[in-house]
Amino acid sequence: MIARVQSYALNGLEGVPVTVEADVTNGLPAYDVVGLPDAAVKESKERVKSAVKNSALSFPSHKIIVNLAPAYVKKEGTALDLPIAISILLASGCLQAEVKNTVFFGELALNGELRPIHGVLPLIIAARDKGFTEFILPKANAKEAGHVRGVTTYAAATLKEVVGHLSGQAPLQKVAETYLNFSKEQGQGAFDLAFVKGQPIAKRALEVAVAGGHNLLLVGPPGSGKTMLARAIPSVMPDLRFDEALEITKIHSVAGTLGEEGIVSVRPFRTPHHTATTVSLCGGGNKTVHPGEISLAHGGVLFLDELPEYNRATLEALRQPLEDGVITISRSGGTVTYPASFMLCASMNPCPCGNYGSAKRQCTCKPSDIRKYRAKISGPLLDRIDIQVEVDGVEYDDLVRKQAEEPSVEVKKRVDAARMIQRSRFEGLRPKTNAEMGEKETREFCALAPESEEVMRAAFESMNLSARARSRILKVARTIADLELCEEISADHLYEAISYRSYGADDER
Repeated sequence: MIARVQSYALNGLEGVPVTVEADVTNGLPAYDVVGLPDAAVKESKERVKSAVKNSALSFPSHKIIVNLAPAYVKKEGTALDLPIAISILLASGCLQAEVKNTVFFGELALNGELRPIHGVLPLIIAARDKGFTEFILPKANAKEAGHVRGVTTYAAATLKEVVGHLSGQAPLQKVAETYLNFSKEQGQGAFDLAFVKGQPIAKRALEVAVAGGHNLLLVGPPGSGKTMLARAIPSVMPDLRFDEALEITKIHSVAGTLGEEGIVSVRPFRTPHHTATTVSLCGGGNKTVHPGEISLAHGGVLFLDELPEYNRATLEALRQPLEDGVITISRSGGTVTYPASFMLCASMNPCPCGNYGSAKRQCTCKPSDIRKYRAKISGPLLDRIDIQVEVDGVEYDDLVRKQAEEPSVEVKKRVDAARMIQRSRFEGLRPKTNAEMGEKETREFCALAPESEEVMRAAFESMNLSARARSRILKVARTIADLELCEEISADHLYEAISYRSYGADDER
């Protein structure tokens, strides 16, 4: 007898339909799984067999063939354990149930317990988009599944509970629709701009960067507050909308970094160590292509502290994602495209000793050492960083001053207003922020008056700017105008945007 059960497998962030077919026939006892399974799927034979027996169910002593269709798609992971077990029980006659419109996921323990799996959210969304509305999965994945609209989900703790539900003897309760309780908890946390003394220029640059989604580089001596400024960025970022939260959650679900709530409700802030490899930053792996740090930072911030200490090849790998907002990873196991639209925030010292250009400390580095140190950051990468600010040390009087600094909540109000303008401006278009504008949008929304055009021309020639740098200056000027609620870009907006390109201007290509 042949039985068919529907499931889905992951290919990057996409769910691929997998039909699990089981054929139980007379003959010498044998048990094979075909259909291009990987090692984890092949090992499911022993997990399924033990789980069925230890659940007080009858495992057939016949010839069993399990086919995972389509056979040309490689099947990976342990999510197919439950559908394999159900298909065998149906084919052997141990279970009588209608499962044509039900999709199953779950890893089985030897005692029949259902263990959680990765990637439940993208799997359910992919199946729902194909017309499936009923799902059975592990209880530990219930909260994550509850954030998907338009489906009926049942969560079980054991294989026996699934069998009881399908047979009608002990129906499972539906998973609560937790998306109705989605809360935007953009936390203020321990890092707030109110705790950063002085540094008005750096704070202004940070506000502009967040308001338009621009990349930011902070350059200054040790102890000047670069890291503290960067860590305060989440406190001024716009709250996540539900559709953004789902997109980010899909990535973290596949990576296995999802919390107990089953959804990412705050924007990611990723801070990989400078020893991070290219694969850990971009994603990949020997067999399964996993998302890297730049994809885990999608919708949020990637903070690279001490930028020159990173491997140069690793930094150069950022160039394409910074332009395109996605990264395509090709490995022997396949080709996968992950989203990678993030705000890059980086910090660095101006020289090996860290004091070059400081008004308060003496630099002890040779000119050749400074050139060598700065050469670790290539011109093309600097060209993609919209805002580059030099930060000097803070005066003692600023540190002990009792006058309160502007808190993050006030800055966030201005950022939200600027983002609202951009959301209205780009409604129905691909960009979501000023930083994401292509050449077409830049020409349309960043048009300059003749006097402003002359300012841009003078800066282009005197600073030896590239065409990309000009475009990015215009985008930053557009954001500054948005913060001031101005429809047109004035000369003052341009002057401020140009001032944010002063670091390394001589190195621009």
